[in-house]
Amino acid sequence: MAMSVQQRVRQRRETLRAAGLRPIQIWVPDTRQPGFADECRRQAQIVAAADDADHDLDSFLDAALIDLDPADLDPEAKA
Repeated sequence: MAMSVQQRVRQRRETLRAAGLRPIQIWVPDTRQPGFADECRRQAQIVAAADDADHDLDSFLDAALIDLDPADLDPEAKA
């Protein structure tokens, strides 16, 4: 007899737990809500203004790039 959906789900969850995983629940913004895009735009503008005001940011980012493998920066190198 075939397993019910409930039995398959239970077995899958037991397998995942045996592999050292645990289930979690997260809440994320509902992108379908009215005003979501406007709020994203508002927050992006705040971040952009903060970036423009931070004159040390470019130096910091340039220094961070030194730590990267140049091949990771060139998308053509992986092709």
